[in-house]
Amino acid sequence: MTERLKPHLWFTLYTLMRLGATKTLVRLSTTELSRITGGSQQSASRHLQLLEKEGLLERSIEPGGSRLRLTDKGLEELSLVLSELKWHLEGKEADAVELEGMVVSGLFEGAYYIGKEGYRSQIEEKLGFDPFPGTLNVRIGEEEYEKRRHLERMPSIWLEGFKNGERSFGPCRCYPLTVNDEVDGALIVAERSIHDFNILEVVAPVYLRRLLGLADGDRVRLSFLPLRRSAS
Repeated sequence: MTERLKPHLWFTLYTLMRLGATKTLVRLSTTELSRITGGSQQSASRHLQLLEKEGLLERSIEPGGSRLRLTDKGLEELSLVLSELKWHLEGKEADAVELEGMVVSGLFEGAYYIGKEGYRSQIEEKLGFDPFPGTLNVRIGEEEYEKRRHLERMPSIWLEGFKNGERSFGPCRCYPLTVNDEVDGALIVAERSIHDFNILEVVAPVYLRRLLGLADGDRVRLSFLPLRRSAS
């Protein structure tokens, strides 16, 4: 979903993070920024403009400088850089995420949405399987929330929204996973979800409840490995 950011812009984001711009507004001139980064004042000014344009930076221009703060999207970009560094330096398993939760009944809308050709064909093309028309709903506890937040800062596979007649269906992010180390599938995160944060919707090429003998209340383990962003 996120296009690759140029390394010099990563470094500017990193510099602003070190200066404290993740928690509060930092007052800084482009002259000061250029001195810290070792580039020209013109380059520093251009970097700030590009970061603001991409929604990675909040900027309020004042006489003699600007007040700067990284946005949530900017922090997400730095997290993606960290994931890729770990991938190359420590192996992809270094940033693996594992969530455990309880199987629960959903609102029985999974079959309706996953069965739509606009989603089904994209899942087949981008995830490599024809999805079973339904989802496995897994409820996680509060102790797993931070791991889910970390997972959603990692690269994902993007399903485009589409229109079907008069109705619009929104985009989704997908995170490939393995259920109980046995069946491959994916976590589906809708941009406009009706579910609470503690509910995970899992799609797979098979009926997971039947294949794994799952019933409401059973515990399951969802294992994720990070994706690499395209180098293009």
